[in-house]
Amino acid sequence: MTSFNRSTSRRLKKLSQIPSVWEGDRRPLSSPIQHLDSSTNGDCILWVDGSQGIVRGMDVVPPETGPEAIVRTLMRAMEHPHSPAKPARPHKIVVRDREIQFYLRGVLQDLDIVIDYTPELPLIDELFRGFAEIIDNQSPDLPPQYAQALQEKAFAIWQAAPWEFLEEQQILSIEINKWDVGTLYASVMGMLGMEYGILFYRSEDSLKHFRAAVLQADESQGHLEEAFLKQDCLFLTFERPDAEDDDFAEVEFSEVEPTFGNIHPLEGLRSVLYEEEALVIYVALESLCRFIRDHRRQLRDHSFPELSRRYRISLPESDAATKSISVTVSSLPQLATELEEMAGFDDSESEMEIPDLPIFRSLRDDLIPEDSFLSLGVVSWEMLEYLRKGVNYHPSGEIEQVGDGLPVILIQTSRPKAKTVIESIEAAGGLQAICFNPGADPFDGDRYDLGLLQTQNGELFLFGEFLDNDPIHVEARRKWNQRCKNTKGYCGLIIAKGLTGSARGNPQLRDMVALFEARSLSPKDLGLGTLQLMPQI
Repeated sequence: MTSFNRSTSRRLKKLSQIPSVWEGDRRPLSSPIQHLDSSTNGDCILWVDGSQGIVRGMDVVPPETGPEAIVRTLMRAMEHPHSPAKPARPHKIVVRDREIQFYLRGVLQDLDIVIDYTPELPLIDELFRGFAEIIDNQSPDLPPQYAQALQEKAFAIWQAAPWEFLEEQQILSIEINKWDVGTLYASVMGMLGMEYGILFYRSEDSLKHFRAAVLQADESQGHLEEAFLKQDCLFLTFERPDAEDDDFAEVEFSEVEPTFGNIHPLEGLRSVLYEEEALVIYVALESLCRFIRDHRRQLRDHSFPELSRRYRISLPESDAATKSISVTVSSLPQLATELEEMAGFDDSESEMEIPDLPIFRSLRDDLIPEDSFLSLGVVSWEMLEYLRKGVNYHPSGEIEQVGDGLPVILIQTSRPKAKTVIESIEAAGGLQAICFNPGADPFDGDRYDLGLLQTQNGELFLFGEFLDNDPIHVEARRKWNQRCKNTKGYCGLIIAKGLTGSARGNPQLRDMVALFEARSLSPKDLGLGTLQLMPQI
């Protein structure tokens, strides 16, 4: 049995001993209601001064915690008690558990404290009755009859991932006309890879006022919080309890916690839905999932087209007389344009700036993000067929399947940056060629093998700089040249996401988002000669 250090015993014996009887106990602090937060499902340890009727110490510990926890709480009750109690040692302790009694007798034997057993602890019994009433009277986060249905809809939204192609200002209206709700205005969060979820504003004015307030208060945390609490909306957000640095969008649904709630200027933030609110958000999510399913291709269009579709939504089983309602979902391109103008979006300011990269004459370096993972490799012919069917695919021509596969350049970055790279290549007409060209730094004499991408509009983009005497790169280039010879000059560029996740440096098929097939050009084909490093000004 663990006992106090001698110095600890001496310190505790210096406390004045008062003629009081303390009650002590450890009991589960839980409720039969399963929806409650896990923090209410531990063991509560209480030490109460029965003579004065005050709580001296209290802790909540995990159920698996050993008996040492009750002693730790007792020590705090003696040395650092809750106000208004003063530090002291009791004359006597009573407990209702024989095991606790014998354990405390062994640990406290040097402190001159009597340890007795009693079948009832009146003060502690009364306190725990009060705790139970508080726990049982808490409102569930979701109405029990709709909880499972809402969780299923949250899963459906996570799978649909509307944040992959909808920006926050690209609003969808959901006309419900039921439960005192007319039209909801859905704003999807997640395009920037930070917060994921959907806000359902109860009015267009609330949406606009919040946007305006954020733009005016972007430098003041206090003003931002005030603007946030003045929203009038229902919401679904996804949180990750372990808060790892992985790319949030890459994790499985089982690793995230969907949270439903309400924000109102007079109520503030409430992570609880009542019955009518639960029905409203269920209908909104179901209709939104159907709309995304029916119009995913059009919604991926950068122009955000005007779309509308009517749905008959069956309600979750309940005692209500209404079994289904009709809902209309529409895209609002005019509102999106208005919100963009409000934010002062300027395409010229959105171009990627990559500082501290060497700038070589005759090419650009603003396509590939600075922190990207880059590799030269090969994709087997079998995997190539899967890629062509499952990613954003841009063919180049009929490729003869000779050798071990298609030679590829793989660039892995975050999901938002991958989307930007793909859009930039598409805007330039697509990818025409992948090239390697010699480069030199006249200042230190280093020579480079420069990886270049040539788009259909004739522009050249730097994607990598490799020292020409690096043995690893020399071998990779040898294999690249041989494979390109086998394929009669065909090669490919793969853009992958998941840079900050577990797949960093080893992206799987599910991480690959785009394949651009192209031709391989030699330095002679380019005719640029050796490119010189130019100093940045």
